[in-house]
Amino acid sequence: MEQMGFAVCCLACDAPDAAGSERCRFCIDGHSRSRDHLTSGKATSKAQRLARELITMLVDPANHIDDDAHGDWMVRYLALVNEHQGVAKAKTHKEVVARFEAERKKRKRSIIRDVANQNKWLDQPPDASEREDLLSAFGADPEHRPKTWEELLEEIEGLLDD
Repeated sequence: MEQMGFAVCCLACDAPDAAGSERCRFCIDGHSRSRDHLTSGKATSKAQRLARELITMLVDPANHIDDDAHGDWMVRYLALVNEHQGVAKAKTHKEVVARFEAERKKRKRSIIRDVANQNKWLDQPPDASEREDLLSAFGADPEHRPKTWEELLEEIEGLLDD
């Protein structure tokens, strides 16, 4: 509800504060439809523009505490939401470093990479005879194939010697 800007509804709700309850799901569904209705399309009236501005403020009240007209209310609203949900404990440096290390060690899956890595030349490229076999299999003319780096370097050395 807080992410939609409707946490104030939870503050005034008489239902037990149990996330995932049937009552919460019912409210979230209704408020999602309301928010979608208010924020979809172009705002055609002042009321729609005001509603969008207020939703923006309610979604992230901490960024609007300096607002001349609504800043005091945003401070109060933020305090109420924090009191209701509790303030998250600050992460220690060790916890942050451990999280980064764990993410770094995770193997990122990619179907494309997994299929491409089935190549028998993944760790070692084909030798010269295998390359020639592949070129002939694809109809490449060995007389008109591109020169290798070694051949190019020999040709350049020959030109420099002249």
